[in-house]
Amino acid sequence: MDNETIFIGTAGAGGARQALRLDRANRHGLIAGATGTGKTITLQGLAEGFSRAGVPVFLADVKGDLAGLALPGSATHKLHDPFTKRARLIDYDTYAYEDFPVRFWDLFGTQGHPVRTTVSEMGPLLLARLMDLNDTQEGVLTIAFHLADAEGLLLLDLDDLQAMLVEVGERRAELTLDYGNVSTASIGAIQRRLLQLRTQGGDRFFGEPALDLDDFMACDERGKGVVNILAASELMQSPRLYATFLLWLLSELFEELPEVGDPDKPELVFFFDEAHLLFDDAPKALVEKVEQVVRLIRSKGVGVFFVTQNPIDIPDEVAGQLGNRVQHALRAFTPRDQKAVRAAAGTFRQNPGLDVAEVITQLKVGEALVSVLDEEGAPTPVERTLVKPPSARAGALSSGERAMIMAADGIGARYDEVVDRESAEEVLEARAAAKAAAAAEDEARAAEEEAREKAERAARRSGGTRSRSRSSSRSSSTVDKIGRAVERTIVNKIGRQIGNAILRGILGSMAGGGARRATSSTGKRARRAAARPQWDKLR
Repeated sequence: MDNETIFIGTAGAGGARQALRLDRANRHGLIAGATGTGKTITLQGLAEGFSRAGVPVFLADVKGDLAGLALPGSATHKLHDPFTKRARLIDYDTYAYEDFPVRFWDLFGTQGHPVRTTVSEMGPLLLARLMDLNDTQEGVLTIAFHLADAEGLLLLDLDDLQAMLVEVGERRAELTLDYGNVSTASIGAIQRRLLQLRTQGGDRFFGEPALDLDDFMACDERGKGVVNILAASELMQSPRLYATFLLWLLSELFEELPEVGDPDKPELVFFFDEAHLLFDDAPKALVEKVEQVVRLIRSKGVGVFFVTQNPIDIPDEVAGQLGNRVQHALRAFTPRDQKAVRAAAGTFRQNPGLDVAEVITQLKVGEALVSVLDEEGAPTPVERTLVKPPSARAGALSSGERAMIMAADGIGARYDEVVDRESAEEVLEARAAAKAAAAAEDEARAAEEEAREKAERAARRSGGTRSRSRSSSRSSSTVDKIGRAVERTIVNKIGRQIGNAILRGILGSMAGGGARRATSSTGKRARRAAARPQWDKLR
């Protein structure tokens, strides 16, 4: 073994040694085999080799037994007794117990430091996959992201996304004109899927502080690459969330890391355990994205190893890019199993002395068919290999051991506490509150204006009545005055006529008393008859 390769195993005592070249590790790989055939030990051995060479590693601990990488193995441990025998069998003279720097991560924050991302970083495509949305619903989700970007709204957690969907629903008439139909049915369906995601614990994955990839790409003071272990035993209860998270992590690595071409050793090696979950019922667009990421991330210095039970779980477009292969035993009990055996046998560079299709079903626990890339980048002929034993503990840690390692890794202060800064939810709530306050103010102003107008109308009606009353009074008073004047005129005139008649009578008697007395009684009657009509009028 040297500094340029990772020892995998040999074909027994004195057999050919199989080693993975570090400068070809970014050409990706496959570890396959049925349950209980030794895939986990192979994965652990490769992770140890990369860490020893100063290459950071990421892997998912599905069963909990990869956490032992943090502590050295022990001869007294029941699992290590057969490993020491195997080391002697394959002439592994440098075999020694050894520990490796480990950082524990957990989407749920219980068995490791919380690992989070934001809704914006996840993006609509992966979120649609995570929530199993159809094309129409994915389109509405994309509109929500576009609107958030256009208005400078941060989508950090699921509360932000839910508030954004409510905003899209309220403005659907406007958005339909710009982007196409936005139906309330689609928004309701997305909201229900968000609720399901919350019940699966997905809300703890979205938020801040988001994962800083620099904390993945680290080495300890001994120069060993940090082994980042994702606690996945609970996460596997939500397989879609598990697969989407790993794909997001790959995408983030692809987007953030610089181009390095083919380095002497990888910048990071990524083990994708239970890889079939990524491709089960995956839409074509997602498979194409995975293929693109796997093909291009090689130039970023990242090696990706898919770990699965059956090699036919990996689509041909992706499997064709996996140059380094370790195939453990497969069972051929069903037609699908037999197809898998033939498919696996056909992916190896043939060895004239080995019937691959037959040997695959005969491999013992800890044995594998191995083919790796040589210095020219060509696959080596397949060899039946006894895989080397691990140097670290092969098994789980106690809760106390895990807590001690987490407390000493120095990154808990950056990730253990949630940060909730202002984002779309708060901005939209403030905007709605301001709009409601403005509406209330407008309503109060309108009510006040209406009350003022009513008062003015009432005042005008009241003032018109008094004016008409005063006018009527003035008219009546004028008529009365005219009547009284006419009456006085008539009375005065009649009175003067009567008075004159009386006065003439009196004066006439005084002036000519002897003569009037001499007049006959006929003349008196005539004067009285002439004066009677005037008195009658007066009466």
